[in-house]
Amino acid sequence: MKHRNQTVVTEFFFMGLTSSFKLQLVLFLIFICVYLVTLLGNLGMIILIRLDTRLHIPMYFLLSHLSFVDACSSSVISPKMLSDIFVEKKVISFLGCAVQLCLFSQFVVTECFLLASMAYDRYVAICKPLLYTLIMSQRVCVQLVIGPYGVGLISTVVHITFAFILPYCGPNLINHFFCDLLPVFSLACADTQVNKLLLFILAGILGVFSGLIILLSYIYIVITILKIRSADGRRKAFSTCSSHLTAVSILYGTLFFIYVRPSTSFSLDINKVVSLFYTTVIPMLNPFIYSLRNKEVKDAFIRTFEKQICYNLQDKIL
Repeated sequence: MKHRNQTVVTEFFFMGLTSSFKLQLVLFLIFICVYLVTLLGNLGMIILIRLDTRLHIPMYFLLSHLSFVDACSSSVISPKMLSDIFVEKKVISFLGCAVQLCLFSQFVVTECFLLASMAYDRYVAICKPLLYTLIMSQRVCVQLVIGPYGVGLISTVVHITFAFILPYCGPNLINHFFCDLLPVFSLACADTQVNKLLLFILAGILGVFSGLIILLSYIYIVITILKIRSADGRRKAFSTCSSHLTAVSILYGTLFFIYVRPSTSFSLDINKVVSLFYTTVIPMLNPFIYSLRNKEVKDAFIRTFEKQICYNLQDKIL
């Protein structure tokens, strides 16, 4: 009854990153470069894995899906953010906000569990090398990919349902550069403590569960590696995991900082800065982490590049 005479919100406005024109120009140039590098890096990784038959193994099958998720998650946020930088009224429809929040939530949760799948793959490769091809069958690889997408979908449906059944009838200025749960909750014309508690619990459960898979996998990996007598053998074994550990540390650190803290410690301005890192920078970093620190990927790139040069020379000769 008390909301009957209030206007129902049909669109939201973003506060954005800054109102300074000089900073806007700098941010636009930086993040358009970041976005282009993200697309080229992740799509290039997918194409490289598909073209080089030596990379047709479970590890790179999972990595290709990680690259796909990174490209998609970045594309959900960056184009809108870039188009809004110089616009005075950074507007998004109510439905558009729901779609953006839905897609981004899906890809973030999927990425966490894809990293868990990759940790399991490394566990099997190092701890049970003789059974690797038997355990990591095509069916298991498909399940290790479908599972993360499925968990992401369930998590997204829960959060979106609870977020958008709330009444939005008052302020519509979001203190952010995209539709995220906490800034949207702050605009609801109702008590959102239950929603924040649900976010804290669900994000905590999913984060701990996926993190526990990674942790247990690496405990067994470390135990196995320490049993290797050769120092060179231990170094090679650790090197196969270093890229994955780097990606896990960066992503989980930022996500836990934002979503798995008590509600009393929330600061939307701090979250905005951290969100900028994990929505734009992390998707760009992953291809470099897995290519620059991975000899097989570098060798595959050289082979593909040399093959392409040979084809071009043959075309010119003919």
